[in-house]
Amino acid sequence: MRSENGTSGQKSRSFIEEARRAQIVAAAIEVIAEAGYGQASLARIAKHAGISKGVISYHFAGKDELMEEVVERTYGGIAEHVMARMEGLTTATELLRAYVLAVAEHMRGHRAQLAALGEIFHNFRDADGKPRYGVHTSEQIYQTLEHFYRMGQESGEFRDFDVRVMAVTQSAAIDNMFAYWAAHPEHDLDAHANELADLFERACRA
Repeated sequence: MRSENGTSGQKSRSFIEEARRAQIVAAAIEVIAEAGYGQASLARIAKHAGISKGVISYHFAGKDELMEEVVERTYGGIAEHVMARMEGLTTATELLRAYVLAVAEHMRGHRAQLAALGEIFHNFRDADGKPRYGVHTSEQIYQTLEHFYRMGQESGEFRDFDVRVMAVTQSAAIDNMFAYWAAHPEHDLDAHANELADLFERACRA
């Protein structure tokens, strides 16, 4: 019943279908953020969105697929914002700082998304009972950061270091920045991000 995007004979979704999926994802984010992952049933999400549960079932195979869509759309929004902030920047140092600051800037205006991601990452399990998301699903993030580091090393901006170790460390530092902010809403997220950008800039500098 669900139409998928693709080039292998699959039908692209219509504008109305995309709008409906976006509506369902937005409702899911709000319900998860307010009630928690365990209480975010399809029926509750449907009620919050003002639609029937059958509408969700038409667009998504089940809760698992909907949760994956929440994560994908949230990270897609982050990536779009970060790329916009990086436009026109040319040095690895500028790109590194922009990455840290832009992620924080985006999430500052999307606290519900952050709460929903935390709930999903902590509770969503695969068929084997293992966490669906975690370090094992962060490869694209690591590779993006590694690209900036190699660029800086090749230009002479950055010293020689293991780019994978630095990428894992920076990613973890950003994750923990958000975890601390979630636990302490009064915390100055922008100041934290600036300190973090300073820290990694100094750590990388040649």
